[in-house]
Amino acid sequence: MTAPDVALRRLRDQLPLLAALVLVWNLLWGTWSWANLLSGVVVAVAVTWLLPLPPVTGGAGFHPAAALRYLARFATDLATSSAEVAWSALRPRGLSSGAIISVPLRTDSDLLLTMITESLCLVPGSIVIDLDREARTVALHLLSVRDLAEVERQRAEVLATEERVVRAFGSAADIAALDTAPDRRTAP
Repeated sequence: MTAPDVALRRLRDQLPLLAALVLVWNLLWGTWSWANLLSGVVVAVAVTWLLPLPPVTGGAGFHPAAALRYLARFATDLATSSAEVAWSALRPRGLSSGAIISVPLRTDSDLLLTMITESLCLVPGSIVIDLDREARTVALHLLSVRDLAEVERQRAEVLATEERVVRAFGSAADIAALDTAPDRRTAP
């Protein structure tokens, strides 16, 4: 590969980051103008040139219908979990027992694993305490668990979240791997 080809490929890989930085720059200024847009481009190029990150390639796609399903379910989970946590904190008998569970995941993409764990952390009632990248296993602390059936329901919900994220933002290969991956619902 020639130097211009490498530079073009790097620019293509960095375009999403550059666009995000320009957007953040304009949001920080609080007003939209051509001067802010152009200065945002200059700042974004300077930041990515001075502080280069490894490119995030592969494992990324966007499927609008699946993304809408993911966002709708995420918003629903956010609202219901917030209400459940608030009720658990306010009810007369206090919090019930917590639990730590380990859930083997099926995806292998760093980007998708990050999105899955962030989705799990943002919903109240559980927190990711460990992600074993090699074993593709996530460990969560659950705030309130009544019985083993609740533990299994939470484990199934983690796998459902994984599936929604992969179907919304995974590549065709990630989705195919999700469909052909063995059922890993039981923790090792």
